[in-house]
Amino acid sequence: MDTLSALLTGNNILFAILTVVVLCSALLSVLTEKLMHAAFYLFLTLVGIAAMYMQMQYEFLAGAQLSVYAGGILMLFIFAIVLVHHIGENSESVSPKKKWIAAIASISGVILCLITMYGTNFNVNPEADELVKNVNMETLGYALLGTGKNQYLLPFEATGILLLACIIGAVVIANKEKEDKA
Repeated sequence: MDTLSALLTGNNILFAILTVVVLCSALLSVLTEKLMHAAFYLFLTLVGIAAMYMQMQYEFLAGAQLSVYAGGILMLFIFAIVLVHHIGENSESVSPKKKWIAAIASISGVILCLITMYGTNFNVNPEADELVKNVNMETLGYALLGTGKNQYLLPFEATGILLLACIIGAVVIANKEKEDKA
């Protein structure tokens, strides 16, 4: 009975619920034929992962997950979908051969991940865990957005330019498609 009560703690139940939400929304994101529905399910997946980070007390990762992925990248996807496709339009149907290839590749990936997980001895290092918990967020912020040596503002700026190029490319492609249809 002690094992059952240890498994039914609030954290484990919340983690199980979040896991089901993330897995179901990820599957629905891939399996749905409506593009906007797929984007919404992807949003649910990303928010569920951020909630898992919050549960593990990795607030910085949760914030980065929400702002970068759920906020930035997903909005870029939605922007591209609205520009290129009609909102209510179904996506193209995939041939059964491609579905089988995708299923085999997915199952192979899961098997490879399981083999790697169970074949690796994950050592718990209390010193590293304590070091991670005592990180000063102000110092981390200056390191990520500073311009000095060992600071990383340039990669953030390069990512912004890359995303801007993607948006411009989506607009150009959408205009070409509209001209071709006219």
